[in-house]
Amino acid sequence: MEEGKIILSRTKKFFYNSLSVASLQLVTMLAGFTIPRFMLQYYGSEVNGLITSITQFIAYFNLVEAGLAGAAIYALYKPLADNDYKAINGIVSAARYFYRKAGYILIFLILGLSIIYPIFIESNKLSPISVGLLVLILGVNGVLDFFILSKYRVLLTADQKTYIISFTTIVHILLNTIIIVVASVLRIDIVILRFIALLSIFFKSLILLIYVKQKYKYLNYKVEPNNNALNKRWDALYLQILGVVQSGFPVILATIFTSLPMVSVYSIYNMVIGGVNGILSIFISGLSASFGDVIARGERKILQKSYNEFELIYYNLITITYAIAFIMIMPFIKIYTNGVDDINYNLPFLGFLFVLNGWLYNIKTPQGMLVISAGMYKETRIQSTIQAAIIIVVGILLAPKYGLVGIMVASCLSNLYRDIDLFVFIPKNVTELPVRTTLYRILRMIMGVLIICLPFYYIDIPIANFVEWFIKALAVGLYSIVVVGIISIIFDRVVLKNVFHRIILIFTRSKNDIGI
Repeated sequence: MEEGKIILSRTKKFFYNSLSVASLQLVTMLAGFTIPRFMLQYYGSEVNGLITSITQFIAYFNLVEAGLAGAAIYALYKPLADNDYKAINGIVSAARYFYRKAGYILIFLILGLSIIYPIFIESNKLSPISVGLLVLILGVNGVLDFFILSKYRVLLTADQKTYIISFTTIVHILLNTIIIVVASVLRIDIVILRFIALLSIFFKSLILLIYVKQKYKYLNYKVEPNNNALNKRWDALYLQILGVVQSGFPVILATIFTSLPMVSVYSIYNMVIGGVNGILSIFISGLSASFGDVIARGERKILQKSYNEFELIYYNLITITYAIAFIMIMPFIKIYTNGVDDINYNLPFLGFLFVLNGWLYNIKTPQGMLVISAGMYKETRIQSTIQAAIIIVVGILLAPKYGLVGIMVASCLSNLYRDIDLFVFIPKNVTELPVRTTLYRILRMIMGVLIICLPFYYIDIPIANFVEWFIKALAVGLYSIVVVGIISIIFDRVVLKNVFHRIILIFTRSKNDIGI
């Protein structure tokens, strides 16, 4: 009976987290599509590219966190499961201490960037002083995160309460977007605009502070920190470096080897793929903590059954979403950039590479999630380093001659390597499931994408506005669901039945043992 309650609690938390993340991703996508459009319309491609470039450099500085988040979350799984308040306080106290040290380093790095960046980057729209101030202002978000938000975020994530983080982030994004849109229409100077937009982060901090103080009254950040509990932070750093290099190094390459307007082109295509990935992230929110809880308890059979179900449903979602992306990305880009003529955004082959790279990135998500859940940072750091090296070396070789196309080819090769590695590593070291199950599903994914996309190679889709785009994207989506559903019924009927049984459990509040 007690085990059934635990399982039901996990399933409900996953459900709540998924709903909250769905809301967050909807708001994030709307803001992500709205803000760049206003930047392009009122400030131009150069300013949009400049902000994208600065933001990415600052993202690299976040590496001073040194894997703290992943290590702290992993360390908190067992104490939270056991209600060991002493251990929890020791871990969060250690996390707070290291985050403050990292925050001071981050301040120093941002100050340095504000001096160096304007020297090497030429802007026709802003003076070097304005560029330096923009660096300082955009860096404040990261500093506040280190000093205020981080210790709360790791605790709530480990406790499978990401829905609280989602809610506070929604408030932050909405307020930030409103400020930027209104200030853009009023044509306020971009530096002043970004300074005013900082107000939104303080509301987020206040809400999290109030919630944690109310719900975790036993927390005491002044107890002796348990630094040994975070001994995985240096191993986690490798995985963190990989994530930052994978997502951010293309922008650095584009800044160095192309131009700020071309960085803007990259940012618009990346925005679309970010929206697709945002949709997919709805279905994995909180699962790292859930699987981490299962692994900490040594529940091998539940892990295998639950992972098998998750892999099937996630691969089906990838097939549907990326098939739509392959077909609909260029019509979207044409509508979104209509009227922006300071650089050409209509680059179909580049659009294809962006979607392909997004697909290659996502097919390893189930396996990558288990690396985090099992805390296997050290065991995968060599592979992570190789993946980062591929995008750096190949990107530097191809970017000078081929520009954004060369950069995206490097990114695709990097993800392909990591896919192959994780498909073998996870079954061998974590799940003990057959590798061929995953490989067969990938082959079926490829088959599904080809079946969905090939007819549209011969069919022209004239689209004049976003309403028409949405209607046709919905039609393509329904067609994709039918194709993927038929393939799953034919090849994965038993697991698909278990997934539907799990969904019924959520709404009927059954306590049968079906997994996470």
